[in-house]
Formats: sequence, C-alpha cells, structure tokens
Amino acid sequence: MTCMHLASTGRFAGKHVVVLGGNSGIGRAAALGFADEGAYVVVTGRNAVTLADVAEALGKRGETHIADITDMAASRALMADLALRLGRIDVLVVNAGTGAFRPVEAVDEAFYDEIMSINLKGPYFAVQTALPLMGAGSSIVLTSSIGHCKGIAGNSVYAASKAGLRSLARNFGVEMVARGIRVNCFSPGPIDTPLVSRGDMTAEQIAGFRTMIEESVPMRRFGTPQEAADAILFLASPQASFISGIDLIVDGGLVSF
Repeated sequence: MTCMHLASTGRFAGKHVVVLGGNSGIGRAAALGFADEGAYVVVTGRNAVTLADVAEALGKRGETHIADITDMAASRALMADLALRLGRIDVLVVNAGTGAFRPVEAVDEAFYDEIMSINLKGPYFAVQTALPLMGAGSSIVLTSSIGHCKGIAGNSVYAASKAGLRSLARNFGVEMVARGIRVNCFSPGPIDTPLVSRGDMTAEQIAGFRTMIEESVPMRRFGTPQEAADAILFLASPQASFISGIDLIVDGGLVSF
C-alpha cells in the first residue's frame, strides 16, 4: 500500500526513502532533504529525543522509529512492517554509525566488537533485510568515511570498519547490478556533527582536535551536514543513474590535495 502523503514535485517525488541513522547530523540533513524533494521518508535512530525533533520537522512527509542497527530482529520487524504499509523501498541510506579514538594498546575486544557491530555488521544485514523491498531503479547509499583512506593515529578500529563499508558498496554493486539496483558509498571528511565530540577525549582534546582538522583541510573548515547530505541525495537521484560502486569523497580536499 502506498503512503498517502507523497509530494508531486522534486527529484524524489512519489518515492519511499529509508534513512537508517537519520536522527542527527548528516542523516538528519539527508532525511529532510529527501522530504523536501518529494519523498516519504522513514527515519530510524537510537535517541528518542533527537528522533522526536526529526518527526516534528518531517510532519506528514515521513515517520520515525526507535531502532538499533545491531538488533537484527528489530530490523527484520521494521522491514516487514514497511512491506505491508509501503510496499517497497526506492532508496535505502545506511548512515548509522559510531566512532571513537583509541590507541592500539587501549583497544579491547568489547570496544572492537561494538564499533564493528554498529559500523559494519549491522549495515550488512540491514541491506540484506531491505533487499526484498527493493527493485529495478532503486538505490542504496552507504555512509563510510575518509578514515578508510587516510591514516590517523588512534583511528584503527573505526577506519577498518569504514573500509569494510567501502568494500561492501563495491561488492554489493556487482551483485545487484543485474537487479537494476545501484549501490554507492559516500565518504565524508570532517563534518561538523555530534560525532566530533564523542569518544574518550576531554573538552581540551576536542578543541585541539578541531583546530588540527581545520588547519589540515585545504578549505580550512569543517563541512556542514547539509553539504554532506547533498552528496547522498545526488548518489540516490536520477542524476546518478549511470553511477554504481563508487566512493564519493566529500572532505574539502583533505585526501586529494
């Protein structure tokens, strides 16, 4: 059954978009961007407060669900519900993720497993669960990070998980091309989101980290969530109809220059 609140104009008019991890930062900006361009947007996240804010911003243009991407049973239940109510998914954005800096000596199995479960295992099975709802002309966008292509001390576990996502985009793309499903990866650089202040760093360390990043980026600033979201919308849009398996880097020139 098709939702009753689909807009008639925009690149995503009449489309059903699911954004996993869309309650803040890049995911929130992307979810609202899809809605502004005509889509009905389903947003998931773990934080009830930020999800409520997204729900208010979406209004009748979408819905929100509290969900943890590491909970496979919950993912299956959500997709089964969407199959009954919406019938299909036209765009799947897997943006859920976490990260923290730890030197290799301080990494234990619990830390490693948590990062990998959220950033790689959860996204893998989320895509698997969503596939029955997707058909020819649909698109998947995985949010990776430039952490997988630029070495940073203390970033080994996070970088490995994001390198895995980039690899998934390439391999999923090959598997799904015959079905008419495009799969791409989006790798943001320094984007000013809440993730910047997460982890084990003190306020002083965060301030020093921000200064270091701003001095390293050729554009001398952090990117905005909207600038990052624009890249996601492009990859999911008809304008990218001949693009699959790529890693679109949005980093102010940090990796390339």
